Amino acid sequence: MFSDVTSVALRVALGGLSARQRATADNVANIDTPSFLAGRVQFEDSLRDAVRSGDVRRIGAAGPTTARSLEPTREDGNNVNLDTETISNTDTVLRYQLLTQAVTDRMSLLRTSMRTQ
Repeated sequence: MFSDVTSVALRVALGGLSARQRATADNVANIDTPSFLAGRVQFEDSLRDAVRSGDVRRIGAAGPTTARSLEPTREDGNNVNLDTETISNTDTVLRYQLLTQAVTDRMSLLRTSMRTQ
């Protein structure tokens, strides 16, 4: 809908956080699965670099990447740590709430500017 740098960056960041939430849920669901390696989602570095470039197309392409964790495993080959997943989930939820508030504020500002014109 909106193709300015900020709107695209917010959309990509929300998508990255959503992917991280899914990975965290998958990790927790497989906490007792032998040989399961936790998934880790990264997008912040590529998004930051894309935003610095100011290129909207590059920002839109800065989506999340998922890799398997290289953290040590338990005897069964699984490396999911419930404490790590809980912290990741809390952090992700807080970041998501912050970004959705930013989107809401931008839309409110847009509505207000449209009414005054």
